[in-house]
Order: sequence, then C-alpha cells, then structure tokens
Amino acid sequence: MGLASQIISTGDAREGSAQGHEADGAALIDEFTLDVETRVCDIPPAMHGWRIDRALAQLIPEFSRSYLQQLMADGAVVMRGVALRKPAARIAAGDRLEVELRPTQQAQAFVPQAMALDIVFEDADLLVIHKPAGLVVHPAAGHWTGTLLNGLLAHHTGAASLPRAGIVHRLDKDTSGLMLVGKSRQAVEALVRAIAAREVNRQYLALAHGRWQGFVEQGVDQPIGRDVHNRLRMAVVRPESGTGKAAQTTVRLLEGSDQVCLVACKLHTGRTHQIRVHMAWLDHPLVGDTLYGGRPLWGMTRQALHAARLKLRHPITGETLVFRSTPPQDMLAAMAACGLRYNEPRVDSGFLE
Repeated sequence: MGLASQIISTGDAREGSAQGHEADGAALIDEFTLDVETRVCDIPPAMHGWRIDRALAQLIPEFSRSYLQQLMADGAVVMRGVALRKPAARIAAGDRLEVELRPTQQAQAFVPQAMALDIVFEDADLLVIHKPAGLVVHPAAGHWTGTLLNGLLAHHTGAASLPRAGIVHRLDKDTSGLMLVGKSRQAVEALVRAIAAREVNRQYLALAHGRWQGFVEQGVDQPIGRDVHNRLRMAVVRPESGTGKAAQTTVRLLEGSDQVCLVACKLHTGRTHQIRVHMAWLDHPLVGDTLYGGRPLWGMTRQALHAARLKLRHPITGETLVFRSTPPQDMLAAMAACGLRYNEPRVDSGFLE
C-alpha cells in the first residue's frame, strides 16, 4: 500500500456530499506499513509568486491541502535547507521544495482501538449505540485517540472503507445517548440523505435552569454561527449577518419548578451545539453547561443533555425502527435532587409520531 492511499487523501468529493468535508480525513492509515517519501518539487514559471500551500496542492494533488499545511507546520517542507512553516509564504519560479510526506498526528488518529461499545441494535448495515458522556466521537485536536471512530474501526473491518467509519451524525463529548452508525456504504448514504431530509426523528432530554415561561411547546427558528467574541462557542446570529446557518428546534416542557425545567427537544437541523445554544437563547441554559451560562448543580458536572429517542426507517429494509434510552445515572440523580421525576411514557408521547 502506497503512502498516498494511507494518509488523509482528498479522495472522491462525493463521499462527503452531505457534510461538505466528509471525505477529508476518512482514509485509514495502516500503522504497520508506514514509510516516508521525500517528494522534490521544482516551481515552474506559471507558479511564480504563488502562496506555497496553493502550489503544493497543485504539485501534490493526491493529498488534501489541510494535510499539506500540517506538514508545513511540522517542518516537513524545506527550501534551501530552511523549513517553510507559513502557508502564505510566496515562492518564485525555479525554487526547489523538498517535501517529506510523513504521517501526521491527525493521520495516525485513524487506527483501530478496541473498546467496549454499548450496542443497542446491530445488523449488517446499521449500528445503534449508546454513547456515554465523556466519549469523543471523532478525532480532533486534543483527542487524537480513544474516540468512537477508533472503536468502530476495531469493531468491524468494513468501517475502514467508509467515510468517518460510518458516523453520520455526532453528539458532543459530554452529551450522552443514542447514535446512528452506518456499516455499509449504501446504508451510510441512505442515512445521510434521511437526516438531511429530516426523516430521522431525534429527541433529547435536557435539564435547564429557570422557571419555564410561555407555551408548553415552543419552536425555535434561529440561525447559529460562530460566536465572534469567543471562538470556542456558537451563538444565535442575525439572519442578515450571513455568518450563520439555519437551525430549528422544537422544545416541550415536561416538568418544572421555580428553579429548573425538564424539557424534550426535537432537532430539525443538526448544527454544532444546537440545543445548548437555543436553550441559552431562551434564557434556559442547561444545568452544568458552563460554556453557555449554565451552572454545575445537583451533581451535574457536564451539560445535562441526553439523546433519548430515535425513530427512523431502516436504511436498507425500510422497516420503521424506534429506539429509547433511559438517561444515565447522573441525570436521573440530578432530577431527583431538584424534585423532578423522569416519566418515560410522558417523554415518549408526541414527538416520535
């Protein structure tokens, strides 16, 4: 196996049609067959004055630009004995670049790691798991190993040939609950289409601060984008700003008191931190969600959010499937401590229809 097929390749853009960048990072790196290739690139007159990252993307097209930029940051792109680390650096005709194509930390993240998966349902095409709070779904900065993706690569051999090992949607690290995973390419593509068409019913339980005001059921239709004041956060943004994406959530009160409310949230879109952002916008930040104004109370040290219900048609057979997940012990204990009751039939009514 050549290095080009092992390290985050640009691949076929259609593999990530639903997410825009699904294919980038989906290739599996074989930790036992790693070798390093040094590529020598002479800059032609047509590239005189180009940014170096743009030139590299043209000269070494089998790799993604993000991978090549990471090589630069690691000092693997050298000209006249000097490492070029800035992607915006300009090059001249006749320059010679020596590029050491080597596995980056990101590339090495895509390796199998055995872990105990809490499997709710499994067949040849579909896997439904219960993700515990604390488990990262996909490798990223600070969490290159020990993720759900690593566990899926170890769980079945077909995961290595699928975009993101079959992961079609995410839960935040500290959100617990049900997740869908495709086990075949046909199933992954069908699930991505179904989610985009809003044919997968996803219902969450959330414990939030404050006495509930207004209608028992409320729809939130507010675009979400990056918070300009804090790049770690998302925020509701003005539609005219052009910086956000459409986001819709339906929120239903299940039970409440003067201090806290237990709500069911139905996602219609899947933006980053969507429920957390919309609940904070309603002045009901989630208990334990310090990023969005919540406070740790009643033993909750993470956001009190649990993916409790899924309803969908099987991506291959078309059979209607409904899955339910009882909240983990920390949320149940927090509800009891603040005087609220978990009632499964009440949670289940309405939203899954």
